[in-house]
Parts: sequence; structure tokens; C-alpha cells
Amino acid sequence: MNSIKFRDELYENFGIKNLRELVNCSAQNYGNDTAFLVKDKPGGAYRAISYRRFRNDINNLGTSLLSLGLEGEKIALIGENRYEWVVSYLAVTNGVGVIVPIDKELPEAEITNLLRRSGAKAIIYSSKQGKKVTDAVSGVEELEYIIGMDSLKDDGKHKSFSSLMEKGRMLIEENNDIRYIKQNINNDDMCAIIFTSGTTGMAKGVMLSHKNISADIENVSMYVSYKGLTGLSVLPMHHTYEFNCHILAGIHQGASIAMCEGLKHVVKNMQEAKVSLLVGVPLLFESMHSRIWKKAEKSGKAGKLRKAMAISKRLEKRNIKTMRKFFKDISDAMGGQMKLMITGAAAINPKVVEDFNAFGINMIQGYGMTENSPIISVSKDRYSKAASAGLPLPGLDVRINNPDENGIGEIICKGDSVMLGYYDDPEETSKVLKDGWLYTGDLGYFDKDGFLYISGRQKNVIVTKNGKNIFPEEVEFTLLQSPYIKEVVVWGLDDEKSGDTVIYADIFPDCDALKESYGDLTSDGIRNVIEGEVDNANANMTGYKRVKRFKIREAEFEKTTTYKIKRFAINN
Repeated sequence: MNSIKFRDELYENFGIKNLRELVNCSAQNYGNDTAFLVKDKPGGAYRAISYRRFRNDINNLGTSLLSLGLEGEKIALIGENRYEWVVSYLAVTNGVGVIVPIDKELPEAEITNLLRRSGAKAIIYSSKQGKKVTDAVSGVEELEYIIGMDSLKDDGKHKSFSSLMEKGRMLIEENNDIRYIKQNINNDDMCAIIFTSGTTGMAKGVMLSHKNISADIENVSMYVSYKGLTGLSVLPMHHTYEFNCHILAGIHQGASIAMCEGLKHVVKNMQEAKVSLLVGVPLLFESMHSRIWKKAEKSGKAGKLRKAMAISKRLEKRNIKTMRKFFKDISDAMGGQMKLMITGAAAINPKVVEDFNAFGINMIQGYGMTENSPIISVSKDRYSKAASAGLPLPGLDVRINNPDENGIGEIICKGDSVMLGYYDDPEETSKVLKDGWLYTGDLGYFDKDGFLYISGRQKNVIVTKNGKNIFPEEVEFTLLQSPYIKEVVVWGLDDEKSGDTVIYADIFPDCDALKESYGDLTSDGIRNVIEGEVDNANANMTGYKRVKRFKIREAEFEKTTTYKIKRFAINN
């Protein structure tokens, strides 16, 4: 929403200083309201779990974990998005020890490595990860307990999640064991180690405290309201973007969170749960956007849709009901209740944001990194700009360090949400934490209204021999405007003939789009089409930024679990 009416307005929230306060305040304020929507079997109906039940489950599991002698220990957690994952995370952090979420997509060897590096004494896992986890933990002698979310085995070091829950309930109700519930929480203590995405050799363990996470939740909640909304948990929970900004912020504001059954079930689950909030990444939203336009083109309604959008954009969101009436078919395809979409983790085409806003669905974007718990900036849900990464969060000092003549420099920030450091790695910590300031490694600038724009990663910048700086992300964005280019990565290549640095592009074409437009093409045919698209992109860029060479790749790029291309893996 571009109206400046809400420029200076903030939402009010009850203050929290740690994650136990988060759970207790939400149980007190929202009581029997629905906290989570879960399914007991694939394809079944959603059932509701209240905020009060949610708090009790956390206390039951936490009490049982303490009874196992795990106080102060690190406990690993691995599995798909599910209610038991959330309960486990908060049961550990709110009175037991330190949680270590692990990416379920990692291979066995990397899971073993992270368990050893973190010093985990127990692991809680889902049956879907059963064999991988069983193999991974076999060589980790330090593990005292292996807890299966779906396991019935309950002897020795192997424990059943359900049995631990029942044991905790009995300890509280029958033995009046309230040690866990009364456990002292030090807001400054580390409560989570989040390993950044990448190979084991590159992954760093980001140490976050209760204060770090709570500050970020509070700050985000001043800009964006989830009240009365139902979200769908799609992104992997081990990532702070999904867990802190969607799950925990949702708990803080009394939202309901439905567990998604998987990416191929997103649309069905949105309809079943009547989802009104979706937190995602550009790939998800750009795919939805593409499907909408392809459907309109095939049905012959694209022209009518463009006219309706032109009217909608002139309304500037002054009449949301009218806008939604224009685009009822689009709304119905998303369950009929969608009100707010938030995109982050990577850059998105501003046209996608503009179009969803025109459809009557408020879409905003933000920016952050795990080291800041994670959000650094986000647009207000009532005051935004489509191409911007939003406004710096309240309570966070965000600056541009050493800006160039265009105002572009490294983004640095300082505040309560900045991490404690990297686990067992003071050398790497000292590179990014200086006098309390977090040096993000990202380059950006502010506009006159204080909105932040991201130019690219500092380490990715291509510097030509004559001193020109080229942001590969900018070149990639221009190339991706082609309907026939699905993914692309560019970098600088030293050219022996010219003695200068030239731009090289590694391109993965959209084969479906090519076939739809040109039929079956040979490899030479595909290259000819892509060459034309590269020429078109070059026409929109200044000379030194133009792509001089490119290759066609046959497979998609390797990606993180938040669908960001792993640049370091391209030439490995």
C-alpha cells in the first residue's frame, strides 16, 4: 500500500523478552483460539490445537526432557514441518537447553558432522527421516538419547515422543513437578544454534539468544499484523525466516498456522485451511504468478485481465472489495481468503508484487539474514514499495557503510536482534561483528523515504579492469525477464584478447515455454532462441554490463532449502 497515511504508525503488541514469555502470554491472551491446524493422516481433515493445549504440550515435553538429565545440553531437531517440531523447539529452549535445528535435506555425513560439531546430547527426529538419522547417529557416541516423533520404541537411549509427553504430564499433574515451568530463563543466554545453509565445511553455527529472537519478533510485529489470519507453513522450519518470522511471530499475534503437506499440496491446503497469510520465497510466488497468466492466456482472458488490473492500480487499494470482485477467480484458486503475502530470502521481480497487489492481495517483501534473527527490514503491511526490501525495523539501527557516489555500500546493523556470534568460531565472528555492528556482506542503498534496496552480495561484485563495479544480480534480473530463461548465474571472466573482464552467463532455459512457442527444438535451435533473448537483455543494459558469452546448461542449479542458488557449487 503506497499511501503515506500509515508511514509513522506502528502496531501495538504485548512486550516479550524471551520465548517462554511468548508462549505464556499467547496462552493467556488467546486461550482456546486455534494455534495450529494439523492432519492426523495424509489427505485427512485439519483439526485444531488451541493455544492453551500448545503451552501444556511444551511444558509436558520440557518436564520429561529435564527428567532425562538433559538440563543445559544441546538437543538436535530434524524433520518436516509439523506440530511436534514446533513443540520440540520451544520445549528445549524454554527451560531445558539449546536447540540445534538441522536441515532435513542434508546427506547423512553432514548430519553426523553437525551433531558432532554442536556437541548434541540428544536428537528428536521424524520417522520420514528415520533411516537417514539412524545411519547418521550410529557414529556419534556422545548422543545419550534418540527420540522418535513417531516411534513406539521406548527403552534405553531410544525414546518415544508420545511416551515422553505422557510422562511429563504425569510428573506435572500427579507429582507436582514444576521445576521446568519455574526454570529460570536468562534472556541473554544462547537458546539456539542455527547452521547456515551450505556444505558442512562452509556452514557456520549462528548462536541466537532469547533476547535476539524475541526482539526480532517484537520489531516485525510492529510493522506487520497477522491478527485474525491463518498462515500455511510451507518453507522449512529449520530456517529462521519460516520459524521466527512466520511461526513465532504468528504465535505472538494469535494467528493460526496450518501445516502444509508438501509443495505439491500448497494450493489444496490453502483451500482446505482457508489460508489468508502466506510467507514464502520468490520462486513460490513467481510460479503462482506465472500460472495465473498462463491460464489467462490459454482461456483468452488475458486482455480482459490486463484492463481490470489497470483499473485496479488506479484505485490504489482504496477499494479492496471492488478489487477482489474483479479477480474473484484468482482469489478462489487460492482458497478465497488470501489477504497477505510476504516474500523474502531472495530478490523478487517487482512486477509480481505489483500484480498481486492489483489482484487485491497485499504483498510485501523483506530482507534479513540468520545472523540478525533474521529480519533487518520489511515493508509495513500498510505502507510499501514493490521494488524495495522495506524499512529498517524499529529498534534496529541500519546504515550504509562507506557508500559510493551512488549511495551504495555495505549494509550494517546494530540492535538486540544481532546474534551472539558463530559457535566455536571466534575468527569468523570477528569478521562480521565489529563494535556491536553486524556487517552483512550485502550491498544496498536507501531512497529519500528511507526504504532499503538491495544491490547484491559484496563478494559477488564483478570489478572490471577499468574499475567498473557490476552487480551480477542486476544482470541476472534483466536476463530473467525473458520467458525462455528459467535460471541464470553470471560472473566475470578475464578475456585474454581484450585484457578486460567480460560478463559470462550460465543459463538454464525454460524448456516448457520454448516447446510451447517453438515446438520441439534441437540444441542448436534452443541456443539460437536464447541468443536472441540475451541480445534483447543486452539492449537494456549499459555496455560494460552486457553479456559477452553464455552457455546453456541441461540441469537446474543446486539450491538451498530456501531455493537460493548455491553460487559456490556451480564450478565445483
